[in-house]
Amino acid sequence: LQPNRYVVDFNVTFKSMEGIIASNQNSITLDWRMYIPQQEKGRQNEENYTTIKYKYFQDDVDQLKFRSNKDEDKADITTKLSWIAYQDQFFSSVLITNDFFLNGSVQSTKLTSPKYIRYFTSELGVPFNPGPESNISMKFYYGPNHMSTLRKEGMELDKIVFLGKNIIGWINRFMIIPVFNWLEKYIGSYGLIILILTILIKIVLFPLTFKSYQSTAKMQVLKPMVEEIGKKFPKQEDAMKKQQATMDLYKRAGINPMGGCLPMLLQMPILFAMFRFFPVSIELRQEAFLWATDLSTYDSILTLPFKIPIYGAHVSLFTLLMTASTLLTMKMTSASPGQDQPGMKMMMYMMPVMFMFMLNNFSAGLTYYYFLANILTYLQNIISKRFIDEKKVLATLEENRKKPLKKSKWQQRLEEAAKQRGIQPPKK
Repeated sequence: LQPNRYVVDFNVTFKSMEGIIASNQNSITLDWRMYIPQQEKGRQNEENYTTIKYKYFQDDVDQLKFRSNKDEDKADITTKLSWIAYQDQFFSSVLITNDFFLNGSVQSTKLTSPKYIRYFTSELGVPFNPGPESNISMKFYYGPNHMSTLRKEGMELDKIVFLGKNIIGWINRFMIIPVFNWLEKYIGSYGLIILILTILIKIVLFPLTFKSYQSTAKMQVLKPMVEEIGKKFPKQEDAMKKQQATMDLYKRAGINPMGGCLPMLLQMPILFAMFRFFPVSIELRQEAFLWATDLSTYDSILTLPFKIPIYGAHVSLFTLLMTASTLLTMKMTSASPGQDQPGMKMMMYMMPVMFMFMLNNFSAGLTYYYFLANILTYLQNIISKRFIDEKKVLATLEENRKKPLKKSKWQQRLEEAAKQRGIQPPKK
């Protein structure tokens, strides 16, 4: 092995095989089988990232389905291949041909053994030239699923690490990972690296979300007036009148009621990118921070004598902190339109609890990041509120009340369409 590399070159040489292999045979079958051992604390999370991947010759990378619930999963490949990888959460064994495999058949079998996760098998068609001597050159990569290490080997081996599709993968590959690797050079604690990374992300997003935070704060100023409108139209059949009166109120105050949704929409790609990044980040493997002994898997402050469905048999403190901070930030946005309804409130508070159950077995680095992001969001909301002059908002409202409210082109089209159907718009 060369220094800092995980590749083994090897040749298979056939000599004097004329009497054994037919002279008209142009391919032979390579049969590769492997038991994939369990190596991480969180078996469920490790199983989610254990699969077979393969690269089509001069084309893209494909794989057996992630998180498959099938006991057996297989694929028959009729086209040429460049390599095939047996992958688990943090390491891969990759068989690479210097030429190409003619075709292949791969299969993954789920195991219940406490020692092994899956059993992988492959049958690959290898080009063969009959004669006194024939050589087949290949190589094995046995090593970590580390982006820069795999990228140095070429052949798109870095695509073994699944970082999400489309914009999610783009954010991880070209934004999150370069910044993360740069911080690694100067900071030894990965807990601090995640903290700084979170702050940097929030700083980048803050100019885009500031106006939206302000919109939410302004809506809270008008919340008593919105409640008065609700009392004025208590009946279910007056829901349209109530909605129109509320929208008119916001419009006269110069508030975009949908503006408060913008921060969440802007953060969603980042949230999903982190959801993909942390569980496959080998840098966090066996790295401790605070009470978490390994940031790549779940942290546990209490082991339960029983197993709760979905939740598991342990209590993750970072997951609890994430849930509590999510509820805290949601409480600040309770003035948004529609969130004063009982059904909406229940859904709003049920979602964090659902995520608590789902993420209890996930990477501590991931739930730690979500916790930090929530706390910073809360602080940004408080800072934004300080720039809101309640008297100015109310003065704008009173001034605009004296003016006739202009209908938007969209509203005019809706009313025109309603008239054509014989429906009269509600009177103010």
